Order: sequence, then structure tokens, then C-alpha cells
Amino acid sequence: MTAISEDEDNRAYAVVVNHEEQYSIWPVDQDLPTGWRTEGTTGSKDACLDHIERVWTDMRPLSLRLFMEEQARRLEADEPHDQDLEEDEVPSLLDRLATGDHPVEPGLRPERTAVALRESLERGYVLVRFTETRGGSELGVTVDPEATDTSAADFDAGTGTLRLVGDLTLDFESARCHADIDLATLQGHGRLERTAPVGQPLT
Repeated sequence: MTAISEDEDNRAYAVVVNHEEQYSIWPVDQDLPTGWRTEGTTGSKDACLDHIERVWTDMRPLSLRLFMEEQARRLEADEPHDQDLEEDEVPSLLDRLATGDHPVEPGLRPERTAVALRESLERGYVLVRFTETRGGSELGVTVDPEATDTSAADFDAGTGTLRLVGDLTLDFESARCHADIDLATLQGHGRLERTAPVGQPLT
């Protein structure tokens, strides 16, 4: 099979969505993978990616959003089993992911390869999935090219290690992601750190 370069890729793509309301693209002439459905938008690869960037404004999986909404409703209703629970005693997702290292993997679609990861780096935006959180929280990270280290990574061979560093916003708070990813398995460990004090407005 002949590889298609980024510049030569003239195939038509469809925007697809899974049960967690996470977006991706898929060639229209190929059968959809299990668990994905078409969203209704088709076109070139760039056009579909631009559409996803406009509409996918909340990177949290649906299950995580519903869980957090339910927790918020319980706090507001002051249900009996939460009567003695102060709001500041409930750790946020950012607090949990900022404590120690957590298993991570890059969110790559439609192809899960080291080359696809390199393409995401070159675009300056990588999805990082914290696999042990409820629903596998997938966060969009804006790559910091100066702090990210690719010197030990061979993307074409799929070997070595990538040290990814970038910024994101999680629940209206600024954060920084640090992740070490093994290119052979496309798995690794990562953590977040808060980069602005709690409650400080974003600028």
C-alpha cells in the first residue's frame, strides 16, 4: 500500500463522533470503526479538522461531564449524604491529575501511530488521555515547542521517548501538562500542574 503524504491527501473525510461525544475524522470510503457515527460534516481533511476545532469546545468525555454535573446538583441540593461535605474537600479533576504521575496515552485518530503523533506535534496541538480517570479524560494540550523534547524520539521507526510539555485550560483554570510517552507502545505517564492561583481570572 502506498503511503499518502499530508500534501497529497485529497481524500474526502467525514467528521465522526463516539458515545462519549469525542470528535475525529474518518475517510468516507471506509467502514466506520465500532462505536463511532457520522456527525454530518464531510469534506477535505483540513476542512473537517477546522470544523472540529470550532464545535468541540469542551474536551471532557460525556461521562465525565455528566458525573460533574451530578456532583454539582448534589451539592446545590444539599442531599443528606453530602451534608457535612464542604465544597473545598471535593478534589477537582485538576487537583487529582496534579498529584503524582498518571497513565496517559495520546489521543490519535483515525490512525494511532508515532507518525500521527508527530503530525499533531507539528500542528502544535496534542490530545492527551488520562486513561485511569472516569471516562478516560482527554485533554487538548497546546504544545510548548521550547519545553517539549523530541531528541530521544524516532517517529518514523516508532521507537524512543517523547517528552511533551504544553498548556491547557481545565474547568476555567490554567494548567500545564507534562507527559513522557514511549513511541513503541504510545503509552506513558503524565501529570498536570496549576499555572494560575485558584479563582484568578484568565487573561
